[in-house]
Amino acid sequence: MTTLTRRSLLGTMGAGAVASVLPTIPAHANTSIRHYWWGNPERDKRTFAVIDAFQKKNPGTTVSGETIGWGDYWTKMATQTAGRNMADLVQMDYRFLFEYVRRGALKPLDEYVGKSLMLAGLDQGPLEGGKVDGKLYALNIGSNSQVMVHNTRIFKEAGIDADLINWTWDDFAKAATKITAHTNGAVKGSDDLALMIETFESWARQNGREFYDKDGKVTVTADDVGSYWQFWADLRKAGVVRNKDRTLVLDLPIAESGIAVGDTAMSHFWSNQLVGIQAASKDKIGAATVPGKAGGKPGQYIKPSMFISLSRDVKDVKTAVAYMNDWMNDPEITGILGLERGIPASPLVRKALEPKLTEVEKLSVDYFNAIQSKVGPLPLPAPKGAGEVRDSFMRTGSEVILGKAKVSEAAARFIDDAQSIVERAL
Repeated sequence: MTTLTRRSLLGTMGAGAVASVLPTIPAHANTSIRHYWWGNPERDKRTFAVIDAFQKKNPGTTVSGETIGWGDYWTKMATQTAGRNMADLVQMDYRFLFEYVRRGALKPLDEYVGKSLMLAGLDQGPLEGGKVDGKLYALNIGSNSQVMVHNTRIFKEAGIDADLINWTWDDFAKAATKITAHTNGAVKGSDDLALMIETFESWARQNGREFYDKDGKVTVTADDVGSYWQFWADLRKAGVVRNKDRTLVLDLPIAESGIAVGDTAMSHFWSNQLVGIQAASKDKIGAATVPGKAGGKPGQYIKPSMFISLSRDVKDVKTAVAYMNDWMNDPEITGILGLERGIPASPLVRKALEPKLTEVEKLSVDYFNAIQSKVGPLPLPAPKGAGEVRDSFMRTGSEVILGKAKVSEAAARFIDDAQSIVERAL
């Protein structure tokens, strides 16, 4: 377990502000809870420091932290859910929230609000994002948006001068080509994002289509998928994106991304990941929007970066809820977390953090402020089966990359498969 120097924000927040949001937490004796999250080295370091702080504050309480990369997280979650052995507290993504609620895997929090879970004064938008059918199942522990991360040194050396808040996919392709030529191929312009369904979602929204409608049915078309895969196939043929051997390693951890290891100058992430990416990168990073289409609709949106939820299998509700409350309100714990998981929902916490923000955290806040007028509405939560649809997108797209399927045929097959998956799951 990693122990860090505590960063108390009591002086910044003021005693009155702290007292107004922190309930009296009962003493706990010989109790234990499990917390499961997807992480990266920076997130894990901060989360284990939070666990240390909570245990120190509550003698006799043990919090067991379980962390794994995004790619394996949902497989393990599904296994634990089926085996009725979920951790007491789980990190949840907006894309899968409805699915896990429908499975009966999460416990509603409403009965604790205003008692042991103090949410007064938090932004209502982020809170609403954690509700399903009017009940609160998930606490927003940060808001974020899509971001095209770039290596600022290489951009400067290659003479890339595009408006990175208002650029287009054509601008992106030109930048990738220019960077690859400038470095004689030593650094490719971008990661190959053909298999990233999150980037494709922005592409489809720019065409005016959401991935799913209000009934959970697939509304993107084979033309949407085909044009997206063809865009990346063209860049692949031009040799300006990362090689397929790395592209086909699905859900690479941040430390192995092209940006982190210096193989590429651009890649798609979520803005809350900027802290982790910078920690893994030797060069200074910058933040750009996901490129748009001339005359197209906004593809990006602001979403809850992640939630913390109480699982159906929770053993000690009192301790678990006290832990959740500290994530939202405790000055020491919110200070340790900083902005690594996204922009906090509490105005008090945001104000307290301002003087202590690192350079990359300031980048995250500045980017978040710059895109407010560039984003579209938050899409509806994905239906049950969305995880399987994501797997199908990556599997079918991989066939295109390997030359085993033509773009048009693969795109049509994916749409058929996706529709069958969600219809079967409804």
